[in-house]
Amino acid sequence: MKRILLACSAGMSTSLVVTKMEKEAQARGMALKIYAIPEQNLRDELQDYGGEIIAVLLGPQVRFKLAENKKLTESYQIPIAVIDPVAYGTLNGAKVLDQALSLVD
Repeated sequence: MKRILLACSAGMSTSLVVTKMEKEAQARGMALKIYAIPEQNLRDELQDYGGEIIAVLLGPQVRFKLAENKKLTESYQIPIAVIDPVAYGTLNGAKVLDQALSLVD
């Protein structure tokens, strides 16, 4: 199954965005596993599921880690970006899902 991974400071606040994204993906008939993890676990997650992850989104609170994590994701040829802060703050799952999918196209 294709995965979209959200990485934030603790993996908790982003879980609300994940729920909204999952509902939107289901409404679109998309079979995706969307989940959040603490940013510090990204390396292990890539090692375990790098072949299934299609995009990584960083929570706005860890945007300063983008360059460091881009080095990790590039070796797996996985695109990475920081979640749009407005979409994140308003829990706009559709917009965040669109952002993740735009990285893949």
